[in-house]
Amino acid sequence: MSHRGVVPGHRAEQFPPAPPEIVERWSTFGKWADRMYFPKLVGLQMEEVRTDYCRMRMPFRPDIEQPAGVVHGGAIATILDTVVVPAVGSAYTAEHRYSTVDLHVQYIAALVQEDGIAEGWIVKRGRSTVFCEAELVGADSHKLIARGLLTYNVSAPRA
Repeated sequence: MSHRGVVPGHRAEQFPPAPPEIVERWSTFGKWADRMYFPKLVGLQMEEVRTDYCRMRMPFRPDIEQPAGVVHGGAIATILDTVVVPAVGSAYTAEHRYSTVDLHVQYIAALVQEDGIAEGWIVKRGRSTVFCEAELVGADSHKLIARGLLTYNVSAPRA
């Protein structure tokens, strides 16, 4: 795949729609009213959730830049790590817990003064381990900015 011309959200149609109750559960992700969690601090916005798939936006803000004028790599890693959470969670109840075991990020291009659009999807589910991939592209430039390979651990609700 070329590093240019990646249409944001192009993977969505590869995944079936999620049941309405899953869409509803994840529609408020990042909009917590009771306190500030890290995804909200970075400004992540949910755009779409499907079975085993999610798309989020990271609106550009000067305070997520580093001094060289590009979006900080930590903000990019954050959206790659976060966008797979609803994809992972689309197969479990709200009581299940999941956490990142491994995150590998390839920074391919700089994100400069534009929103980032991330897609995350499930590659394979095991009993307690889920393998995921994610990509971030520039919302206006459509440049591929970064790719992520992620492993998540899933814990069943405690009785």
